[in-house]
Amino acid sequence: MKNKPIVAGNWKMNKTIEEGVSFVGEIQNRILDKVDAKVIFCPPFTLLLSIVESLSASSFGVGAQNVHDESQGAFTGEVSVDMLKSTGITYVILGHSERRHLFGESNDWINQKIHAVVNGGLVPIFCIGETLENRKSGLTGVVLKQQIELGLKNLNNIDPKKFVIAYEPVWAIGTGETASETQVAEAHLGVKSNLKHLFGSIGLEIPVLYGGSVKEGSAEALIQTEGVDGFLIGGASLKVESFCNIIETVAKYY
Repeated sequence: MKNKPIVAGNWKMNKTIEEGVSFVGEIQNRILDKVDAKVIFCPPFTLLLSIVESLSASSFGVGAQNVHDESQGAFTGEVSVDMLKSTGITYVILGHSERRHLFGESNDWINQKIHAVVNGGLVPIFCIGETLENRKSGLTGVVLKQQIELGLKNLNNIDPKKFVIAYEPVWAIGTGETASETQVAEAHLGVKSNLKHLFGSIGLEIPVLYGGSVKEGSAEALIQTEGVDGFLIGGASLKVESFCNIIETVAKYY
């Protein structure tokens, strides 16, 4: 693996400020930044500033779970790229299936958000993935290609050091179901092929993470799967022991 693998934890709507600060402190004490993996915490908006401050002397990254594409305006409950930048974060999760399916975010809107984040100097973690119905209908490749092409539309240049893609099959998120190594390899190969088609050989340098009920027991096999450059983790990122074990497992294969 050429670049350090990435292990990002999406906390979703979990943890108070006190819980979050204590949590990252425990992880920092355990792995001491010496592990060969890029670790990113993505807490709720209310925790961002506190987590950034807690990790200011470390190499850990911090990201938000969403952002609006407009710079300001009458958008009650939303935050802008500049607001996020002012907290000191680096990453923003975009296009997560829960945003797509629960909150109606379209490919076009996600594309606008990606442009806002890239233009604002932050790093998108762009999520793509098929539903169970898509997979059963043999449409996985078609859906992923469409999400990539529409999500990255009018993005003429891409810096692989400042862009991350996460393949998360919708049917494996929060269900306890994990895609097989063969399914993951096929999907990641297709994603990388699409990126190469759009951006040339540099597209192959964009890290592609796997997400979808990643656990301690599945991490070792998945990180060795062709095309997997790390993980975007949900439930297992909320527990110190499981998250640290996954980080240490991933780092072994760098």
